[in-house]
Amino acid sequence: MPKPDGWRLDAASYPVCIELQTRFQDMDINGHLNNVAFAALFESGRVLLNREVRPLGERPANERTMVAAVEINYLAEGNFPDPVQIATGIGRLGTSSWTIVQAMFQNDRCIATCDTVVVCRTDGEAKPLRADMVAELEAKRANPV
Repeated sequence: MPKPDGWRLDAASYPVCIELQTRFQDMDINGHLNNVAFAALFESGRVLLNREVRPLGERPANERTMVAAVEINYLAEGNFPDPVQIATGIGRLGTSSWTIVQAMFQNDRCIATCDTVVVCRTDGEAKPLRADMVAELEAKRANPV
């Protein structure tokens, strides 16, 4: 795994940042946050960003989004009971998909990054993103510092 670009390790590079509490059940046998906990914490940040970009009540009935790929890079151990900050933004914008870029911070250090490719399907097919959706995604772009 190549080392992430420097901007990925700075919470200020992301437009949305939330704090989430870790749980005792998130620990592995070594007393560190397990890989399932990392995935779930990133998912919470991703879902909150998606709700800001595309409120459920405003989506066309024939439009669906789905996760096509998730890549998590573990950079350091995470610990319970310390909370984590999930920083989230939009990375690449494609014709019918986009990438959500995230970083997880604990005690002022980046412990993981996550890239998630989301595909939008309309009437069961990949079609170009609507202009208003592109504008909403652009407004949540991660900004390399």
